[in-house]
Amino acid sequence: MNQLDRLRPICLALPDVIEKLSHGEPAWFVRGRLFAMFADEHHDNRIAVWCSAPEGMQQTMIAGDPEHYFRPPYVGPSGWIGVYLDVPLDWSAVADAIAEAHRTVLAKVQERSKKKRR
Repeated sequence: MNQLDRLRPICLALPDVIEKLSHGEPAWFVRGRLFAMFADEHHDNRIAVWCSAPEGMQQTMIAGDPEHYFRPPYVGPSGWIGVYLDVPLDWSAVADAIAEAHRTVLAKVQERSKKKRR
């Protein structure tokens, strides 16, 4: 099973998620907002997933395990975390990162919705 085949069911198991292409790569959205995207040698000849993260998580993850986590291009300055999928890894940690990305983006969507109703 390749990395995308392992990643896809993790993402699609979360509530209100759809998959569609974004910038030529599979990406996952919750209520219309991007929370994770597959990177198949997109910029660095590595296979990874880029995912949204709560404030401060990017620095913590990279400092704690730079062999598995990195600051992705474009979305990295917004705090997103990259997770290399082409190294030996704990897929439960990948699932945790994806779930955290989903929660982070969903919370932003819900907050915007509340503000619009006011």
